Amino acid sequence: MNTNLRVLVIAQYFPPDMGGGSTRASNVVKGLLSKGCDVTVVAAFPHYPYGKVPEHYKSKAIVSERFGNAKVYRVWIPALAHSSSMKRIVLHLCFVFSSLFALPFVNKVDVVWGANPNLFSFLPSAVYGGAKHVPIVRNVDDLWPEVFYELGYVKSKFAKKALDFLAWASYTVPAAITPISEGYKRSIVAKYGISPDKVHVIEVGVDRVEPLSANRNSKGRFVVMYSGVLGLGYDFDVVLEAARFLSQNDDVVFVIRGVGEMAPRIKKRISESGLRNVILNTRFLPKDELVALLGSADVFVLPMANMSFVDLGLPTKVFEYQVYGKPIICISGGEPARYVEATRSGLVVKPRDVYGFVEAVVRFYNDTKYAAELGWNGWRHVSENLTAEKIGERMYKVFISTKK
Repeated sequence: MNTNLRVLVIAQYFPPDMGGGSTRASNVVKGLLSKGCDVTVVAAFPHYPYGKVPEHYKSKAIVSERFGNAKVYRVWIPALAHSSSMKRIVLHLCFVFSSLFALPFVNKVDVVWGANPNLFSFLPSAVYGGAKHVPIVRNVDDLWPEVFYELGYVKSKFAKKALDFLAWASYTVPAAITPISEGYKRSIVAKYGISPDKVHVIEVGVDRVEPLSANRNSKGRFVVMYSGVLGLGYDFDVVLEAARFLSQNDDVVFVIRGVGEMAPRIKKRISESGLRNVILNTRFLPKDELVALLGSADVFVLPMANMSFVDLGLPTKVFEYQVYGKPIICISGGEPARYVEATRSGLVVKPRDVYGFVEAVVRFYNDTKYAAELGWNGWRHVSENLTAEKIGERMYKVFISTKK
């Protein structure tokens, strides 16, 4: 059934880019397409996280292509790796301007969704919304600028006031806001005085649900795995310390895979501590290899850093973990902990609690039936509630409400 709703998505990160922002945007696009919407995407050339722009995009300002039935306009961005905060800011600012290259080519739309990057995407969204005379909806994958304050990146009072004002405008101007967690909603409403009725929590969701029969670990060793960004938002020290405690058990191995600025530090710590039971994998893996690797895990770990604004969100990986039908050990005192408890899909450990983490690993190691039960609970929850089709249906209702 064709709904005739025409949606413009602004997303610097879009497949084949890796990461939660790309996953979020693509899941919404897939969901909207399943509803019969007419979707146009303005995205940057593929570049995340290594900054390696494919050859056929080079020396061009804009390239038109397809993503399923969606029209995609890829725009120029410098070939910079996301290896430092300064490089990220340069990339974001470049996309703010280059995203406007597509303005003459985008046809009539009914709504603009600023998907990512957080806060920065509001600026081109406002331009497109004004030019097309349509409402805009602002997505929230992370709380910017609050997370920068907590990490100590911004210390100037003047800079904080300017960023707070921009954030306030980015929440006030849009017709609706779509954060990925209830924690983000509470923060937005409390700090910026936004009406709760304007804020609609829609999780990231998943674009596929693996059959449980295909996810059995045939290896003899018990695999505790982290997969995702190796960034400051995660506490890998607690994982490595737990590995040290369990180093005498040859059956238990810890796997940390992904890319990010923490990779060198993790590698150094593994070497200095002589942790032979920890495998660090920073290689790019084709989809088939990644699926096979994740399917080999016995338990996944979500080690959230003990930072308030980080722990208010729901990382994409928690849903991706659940897809594989394996239990989760969630190290958190915030929104991820509440989600894992509510879905009964794993065990929750307090931040920095190494002994609690070790006990959780040992419990799953000794009780495979209990582990399978919690893994099943997570798999059932995402398959029934958080597929791309379900996410698209909820987002569609938000977009339709802005036309009233």
